[in-house]
Amino acid sequence: MNASDLSDLTYEELVEKLAEAKEEQFNLRFQMATNQLDNTARLRQVRREVARIATVMRQQEIAAWEAQQEVQANG
Repeated sequence: MNASDLSDLTYEELVEKLAEAKEEQFNLRFQMATNQLDNTARLRQVRREVARIATVMRQQEIAAWEAQQEVQANG
């Protein structure tokens, strides 16, 4: 999933996606440690997915904060 797809999601949906991605990352690391992981490239993909989700969440937080500041300045 790319960043433009993620930016269409609500903050709550992003929180759910982040939790799912982190759980998958944990499971992949566990498989790697026990030598059961076949597709090691998936670790990199999931790590980047976690970073992408966190970035979009932060962008939404900043946008909400700026909107709040603007309302306070005008109100």
